[in-house]
Amino acid sequence: MNILGINAFHGDASAALIRDGVMVAAVEEERFLRIKHWAGFPALSIQYCLESQGLAAADIDHVAISFNPKANLGHKVLFTLKNRPEFKSILDRLKRQGKSATLKQSFAEACGVPESAVRAQFHSVEHHDAHIASGFFLSPFDRAAILSIDGMGDFVSTMFASGEGNKVEPLFRVHYPHSLGFLYNALTLYLGFPKYGDEYKVMGLAPYGKPTLVAEMRKLIAPKGDGFELNLDYFTHHQRGIAMSWDNGEPKVDPFHSQKLVELLGPERVPYSETTPHHENIAASLQAVTEEIIFHLLERLHRKFPSENVCLTGGCAMNSVANGKVLQNSPFKNLYVPAGAADNGTSFGAAMYVWNQELGKPRGFVQEHAYWGPTAVDSECEACAKSHADKVTYRKLEGEELFETIVKMMIDAKVVGWFRGRMEFGARALGSRSLIADPRRTDMRDIINLKIKMREKFRPFAPSILEEAVPEWFEQPHPVPFMEQVVLIRPEKRALIPAVTHVDGTGRLQSVSRKTNPDYWKLIKTFEKHTGIPLILNTSLNENEPIVCTPEEAIQCFLRTRMDAILLGSFLVERKTVE
Repeated sequence: MNILGINAFHGDASAALIRDGVMVAAVEEERFLRIKHWAGFPALSIQYCLESQGLAAADIDHVAISFNPKANLGHKVLFTLKNRPEFKSILDRLKRQGKSATLKQSFAEACGVPESAVRAQFHSVEHHDAHIASGFFLSPFDRAAILSIDGMGDFVSTMFASGEGNKVEPLFRVHYPHSLGFLYNALTLYLGFPKYGDEYKVMGLAPYGKPTLVAEMRKLIAPKGDGFELNLDYFTHHQRGIAMSWDNGEPKVDPFHSQKLVELLGPERVPYSETTPHHENIAASLQAVTEEIIFHLLERLHRKFPSENVCLTGGCAMNSVANGKVLQNSPFKNLYVPAGAADNGTSFGAAMYVWNQELGKPRGFVQEHAYWGPTAVDSECEACAKSHADKVTYRKLEGEELFETIVKMMIDAKVVGWFRGRMEFGARALGSRSLIADPRRTDMRDIINLKIKMREKFRPFAPSILEEAVPEWFEQPHPVPFMEQVVLIRPEKRALIPAVTHVDGTGRLQSVSRKTNPDYWKLIKTFEKHTGIPLILNTSLNENEPIVCTPEEAIQCFLRTRMDAILLGSFLVERKTVE
């Protein structure tokens, strides 16, 4: 049985394919269209999922979309009667809801067939049901509490649920307009980070500041019962809606804080201007209060469904700093956060919801890795390098020579692109489309930021570490395969790896398993053989664009930046020297 899941008409559009309960393909539309967080219908992602498995439209039995305009209708009506939002915000919402009615037609067009050739049954899965499914049904737990937190989907921002076997059961919801995700989004825009998805920049800025404004932040949001409430005096979204557009495919959200927030915290930061200690303190205080709310929710969730296990999902589960503190600040003992915890992962969440929850099929899959995207065979990589022979040289590396050569370049302070295997799903490069470097160099972070990434200096880089070495280097013993947690590096190790140690002594680690990515594991193992350090610096292979997908995109990124070399499959590509 083939189930296609899609996230459509929203940021981070994506598609995923489930065959007999096992995920076999998943990808985000941004990787093909080269527009970050692309919103709309994921036609190219659907085509990839089908083509990668040799399927046609007629082979798809079910299509699940992570959006249900009929969900929570009573709350929508009561909110409208009570708050009387502006007509434009109602019209914008109706336009988006109307798109779901054309789902079959859009699917047929994506597959290049008439609607009559489509035999699939279509399912609209409530947004947070899809999140809940992506958290639990892909986890290793047979029984777990589940917390989904994001901005808003289908009029809900937060959901508690229980998971047992092949069933999930909602326990509690926080409805619009109260939203922890909206709080973080509003403050991200206020702090002068205007791009959709820029919340991670605020999270990276926070350790440079001090939480001196926690009292002010607590005026914006407060726990209430099992959930929380925003103080709506500081926001405008409940009256005007969230002004979100994606005319060119890239989502854009307009600021939605009120003048009262400016009176509380001071004037907004001008985008791209220097950050000041005040901005750093706002970020630190926002992060502190965000964690307070998350820990409150987890404590209340545990009361409703006592379990040692918890699954955390939704856009706020991308807050890897908070994730890294969950087990120390909640009653839970084991944590699972899926790759693609944000809306991109609702594609496979919706598909799994149909497989397990609606069809009652048994569970038989655990998401142990995120390598679900396109790959490129060596012949394609060689052809790409050859097409740029006027600018580059290339040679094939095989066996031990490949790993030894790349490690020697890293030790020689070179920054190397690593393009090998199936592309990762999600926001973080995990060793298939990565930039790699020596973590021991104090200057390496500045080198990469200035030569390649062209980004803010305060943003950290991640360590990719051998899974078996995690307890020796980090103050928690558990694998973290999706770079989903920021945790403390052991104090005696920090000076050894300054390029991946953040200002507060933490690192956003990725544990690398020999089972799930043997080549990347072997690379790190070779680095350890030469240096005694079982980890390397890892950041995404891109430059102010989505992570590269194809060899051509990879080599173009190489040519327009100052990275020193790039491995395309088995081919080492370097610039021609000027004679």
